[in-house]
Amino acid sequence: MPRRARDERLDTRTARLALPVRREPYWRHFQEGRAIGYRRISGKAGTWLARYYDAQGERLRKYQALGTADDLLEADGVATLTFAQAQDAARAWFREITRAGGRVIESPTLTEIMADYVRDYLARGGKAADRLENTIDAHILPALGDRKASDLTHAVIRRWHHALATAPARVRTKADATKRATRKVAPDDADGQRARRATANRILTVLKAALNLAFQDGRIASDEPWRRVKPFQNAETARVRFLTDDEATRLVNAADPGFRPMIQAALLTGARWGELTRLRVADFNPDAGTIHVRQSKSGKPRHITLTDEGREFFTQQCAGKPAKALLLPRPDGEQWGKSEQQRPMQAACAAAKITPAIGFHILRHTHASRLARAGVSLAVIASQLGNGEAICAKHYAHLSPDHVADAIRAGFGSMGIVPESNVKALRR
Repeated sequence: MPRRARDERLDTRTARLALPVRREPYWRHFQEGRAIGYRRISGKAGTWLARYYDAQGERLRKYQALGTADDLLEADGVATLTFAQAQDAARAWFREITRAGGRVIESPTLTEIMADYVRDYLARGGKAADRLENTIDAHILPALGDRKASDLTHAVIRRWHHALATAPARVRTKADATKRATRKVAPDDADGQRARRATANRILTVLKAALNLAFQDGRIASDEPWRRVKPFQNAETARVRFLTDDEATRLVNAADPGFRPMIQAALLTGARWGELTRLRVADFNPDAGTIHVRQSKSGKPRHITLTDEGREFFTQQCAGKPAKALLLPRPDGEQWGKSEQQRPMQAACAAAKITPAIGFHILRHTHASRLARAGVSLAVIASQLGNGEAICAKHYAHLSPDHVADAIRAGFGSMGIVPESNVKALRR
């Protein structure tokens, strides 16, 4: 870090307030063409300015407002700055100019940066554009959208990240409602707080990705402000919810007949809702006993291996249909919409007395959890789901038979200190 300049007139608020009020700033030069200034034109607090010009003189002289001096209020490092903090802000602005080859480039707003990131995401074939744009519109732009990239300090981003973790969760409303989202009460329990920290980390990842793209494109001088903001630790340790075989049977039997095949397909394949809705008859290979998912969330195709029960189910679904027909259509023959599973799932859970009610994605967890509990390797489960092995390990490793646990139980044996009893616990 470069040494900060000293100036008896500007170092302290007492010295600054003793200066005569005037329109021309009091300048402190760093080097040729670079200076920081202090201006106070009334009895209020003064302001910090930066000035830049090159060897061509006045024609290319530029000024930048840095913030308010800490004459009357304590510095917060964002809007109110000490002399030292103002120097850091000035040097960051000078770095932007140097990075741009001596040209003064207007710092983009975060709204512009996020728009560029969405365009880049779509160009790279991103499959969750709707979710990405919802995240940006709901959590990033309202708080930071009007700020320029040069104003996004480490303190600003950290406070925004921490505020996300304490904000109540948003809830969905009907599409025709005037208010698209409302807020729940902030959770007091540990699991609710963990979930909010996990959400804040995911949103922070989106912000960092967009800023990194702008940095790589040369629109931001330094990535230091957001690189120093760390995600919350131990936030991704949620307990995975899955159905027992009895619950799964009740759910299938209680579901509306037109929706029931979707539940059965999810339980038998572990596929996502969107993957199931896009399946065609030709994607089922009865000889190999597989389903071909041509378009997945990751963008990579995969083959899902079916059990004998799964093969029989899809054989029934394909009966009498041409190869290009939808494999799992709505009762009217059309393709299911991306959110049309929510209400049928709620109704099925209510009829099956499954509380709390589950979402459709839990059927995917049920498929994977059943494989893990049967001793199937995490690599095989990852291949079946189309996920990375690390993701599967996070969610399902605790369900797999553990050779460490088996070795401890076999080696430790019985100490004979617990007497036998005729009392037996009833299984749920």
